Amino acid sequence: MTANSDETVIKRSITIIFAVTAGTSAGCLYYLQPLLDGVADDLKVSTTSASLLVSGTQVGYLCGLALVVPLGDFLERRRMVPGLLAGSMAALLFSAVAPSFGLLLVGVFLTGVTASAAQIVVPWSAALAGPRERGHVVGIVMSGLLLGILSSRILAGALAEFGGWRAILFFAAGLQLLMAIGVYVLAPATGPAATGERYGEVLTSIIRLIRRHRVLRQRMLLGFLSMACFSGVWTAMAFLLAGDRSSGYHYSDFVIGLFGLAGVAGAMGAPRVGKLADRGHLVGVTTAVWGCVLVSWALIAWGGHNVIALIVALLLFDFGIQGVHLSNQTAVYALDPTSRSRLTTAYMVAFFAGGVAGSVTAGFAYESGGWARVCWIGFAASVVGSALWLLFWRRESRSRSSTLNA
Repeated sequence: MTANSDETVIKRSITIIFAVTAGTSAGCLYYLQPLLDGVADDLKVSTTSASLLVSGTQVGYLCGLALVVPLGDFLERRRMVPGLLAGSMAALLFSAVAPSFGLLLVGVFLTGVTASAAQIVVPWSAALAGPRERGHVVGIVMSGLLLGILSSRILAGALAEFGGWRAILFFAAGLQLLMAIGVYVLAPATGPAATGERYGEVLTSIIRLIRRHRVLRQRMLLGFLSMACFSGVWTAMAFLLAGDRSSGYHYSDFVIGLFGLAGVAGAMGAPRVGKLADRGHLVGVTTAVWGCVLVSWALIAWGGHNVIALIVALLLFDFGIQGVHLSNQTAVYALDPTSRSRLTTAYMVAFFAGGVAGSVTAGFAYESGGWARVCWIGFAASVVGSALWLLFWRRESRSRSSTLNA
């Protein structure tokens, strides 16, 4: 990286290691998602109970976001991130050997807490990148994060086919150990962004940031709704594809995992979205990606009995959700360069609170009304999100017009 902070260029190797770290950490949240039906059968629990594994992981992640990620603003990240990755390895091993559903739920909760490392490397990459490339770099790291989520499903299905659902947890533990070593060796040593603050003051400052920045509050709400949709679809889809409620699909764990490939293409569009946002097209990008999410619901509903429609729907849907998420983060990171970890905490707590709401709702909705009910609820949430975005944009436009006229 160059010395000039205005022209800082982050090394590509560092961007890649951050992207992979974000991917392996975020993937830990979703390894069991396509295997829920198999876990339910093995541990003798209901569909609704099995869906709590996704929610439990996300609740742990929320705790990590609220209590751990803020430390990234005043602790040395080069030591902090490898420590979290090592903790992730331990939590995954605990989950892999858990003999009961209750202990597995504890294990996935701890896995979620330590997976918050993913949301420390995102603002870390933003801090190391220059203004001209920040959106692009964050887009690459976010692509790594989403690819980790999506490929985790593919990998989980493949390993479960040969070694059961516990095999993926052992494998993931090994990955986290490798990433802990890689980050410590390759990442640069950097000082904390904020100094002289106590932990309690850092947590309190998050509330102040939420109160101070209207854009942050708006993007938190949009993130909540988009993640609720995303988590709801992928949670319910595990049961749909396994043949629950006579869905017509009766796929194996391996084939269910392969559906993650449909979402990979959506993640590949993230760097382009970031570039457009960097060039001043944030409003247009946000509007377009919400449009993608809305349109995709018709195909998602059709996909309940047509596999081609389902695959096409996932391509469009995952691109739209990733675009919403990246546009939100681009807007949030521009608010206060010295508080990016805390801004990340505020936004991502709302984002994954949406994930918890989506997975819990999807479990109940699928068990009570099948795929159609899941789709109607998701579509309604997307309509609300799109309407709120248009409302926020109009208010901001009017505010700017009033300022210029004054």
